[in-house]
Amino acid sequence: MKSSEKQVIINNLQEQIDSYDHFYLTDTSGLNAADTSDLRRLCFKQDVKLVVVKNTLLRKALENSSKNAEEIFDALKGNTTVMFTSTGNVPAKLIKEFSKTKKKPVLKAAFVEESVYMGAEQLDALVSVKSKNELIADVVALLQSPIKTVVGQLQSGGTIIHGVLETLKEKK
Repeated sequence: MKSSEKQVIINNLQEQIDSYDHFYLTDTSGLNAADTSDLRRLCFKQDVKLVVVKNTLLRKALENSSKNAEEIFDALKGNTTVMFTSTGNVPAKLIKEFSKTKKKPVLKAAFVEESVYMGAEQLDALVSVKSKNELIADVVALLQSPIKTVVGQLQSGGTIIHGVLETLKEKK
């Protein structure tokens, strides 16, 4: 491969790294063509971009990117497939589900929510990572909870007072 072709690939990878909030490095070696196609279909349905890359080109793209992911360089050995996503926990769930039957892909590393996760043992932690929208929904629900309680109590209190007044009115 010519140097100019490598530079084009590096630039494309760098654009993808910079444009997606999260990415996962996985090992998909050993998957046959049918299993690889199934994995690609699952990724497409979940809005995850799956790219097989050379480690040296990925390393150069990471070095040129705006993301601080130097810790990931240790995972750039053997076969590497990158999963790009806008939602942090989707690839982790996909890997966990797919690997139940196929034993692959194996998580090598991940860059999620500005943090680096290394190794397959981090998969469960990544599955439970909440996206920005999920966190906002949780905060809104927490903020609404006391208000809903107060409104509910005021509404039930109004009904009780109305019932007492009706009873007193009937006694006269």
